[in-house]
Amino acid sequence: MADGAIRIEVACALPGRQRLIALNVSAGTNAREALALSQLQAEFPELDFERLPLAVYGELVADDYLLQPGDRVEVCRPLARDPREVRRELAERGLTMAGGAARRRRD
Repeated sequence: MADGAIRIEVACALPGRQRLIALNVSAGTNAREALALSQLQAEFPELDFERLPLAVYGELVADDYLLQPGDRVEVCRPLARDPREVRRELAERGLTMAGGAARRRRD
């Protein structure tokens, strides 16, 4: 690795398809720049990369967040459904989201 370069990863995932790109970038590279360098836009043309928020290990970051060695930039895609609405619908049917699957409430 060249002097002043750091190793990072950029991740993007859709249901049934995901990609993780390892990159060496210059120290001082920000999250949005790393996304552009990853060229993931070509692999996921259905996503609007300019508008999607970014995270580092699950924590939302600003576009200008300066990356640290070992960081993983993650593209946060839009939710298919609002989790609050899903919980309301399940509650109306007497179910919960426990463990990631709908389960009967124990009253």
